[in-house]
Amino acid sequence: MALTNPIIRQLLSEKFGENLSDWTEPYGMLTFTSPKDLNLKVLQFLYDDPTLKFRFLTDLCGVHYPGRKDEELAVVYHLHNLVDNVRVRFKIFTDISKPDVFSATALYSSANWMERETYDFFGVNFIGHPNLVRILNADEMEYFPMRKEYPLEDQKRIDKDDEMFGRD
Repeated sequence: MALTNPIIRQLLSEKFGENLSDWTEPYGMLTFTSPKDLNLKVLQFLYDDPTLKFRFLTDLCGVHYPGRKDEELAVVYHLHNLVDNVRVRFKIFTDISKPDVFSATALYSSANWMERETYDFFGVNFIGHPNLVRILNADEMEYFPMRKEYPLEDQKRIDKDDEMFGRD
């Protein structure tokens, strides 16, 4: 029997019930959201279940949504079942003032560097990560550059020549 999105959704719903939400299928990829405190339980279930077998973490990244109160930061997991060639996208949201999320490094070794990158650019604190330090930016940086927290360029500046930037 081929593994399909309805089967995946049914198995997840049986296990986690109403805790999972925002079910969509953009471009055929099953996507869903869970509370951040359940991220490891959901990942472990996707990994261990003999039908699901999502044992490859393709990607883990952060997203900043400044307009979402108490859910400003998202961590997005892309998982792949290599046996059935099926992918899913799993999202969790966290408050930017306390961006603590459980680390997936014990389950997926590939999460190590991806979590470090997400910490480096978005400031997500992965609890239990073995070496959560900056990976690409300077250690002295006191901000997280991919957050949308900096002001837009002042359009009244006269020290910049618009012609040099392709603007009339």
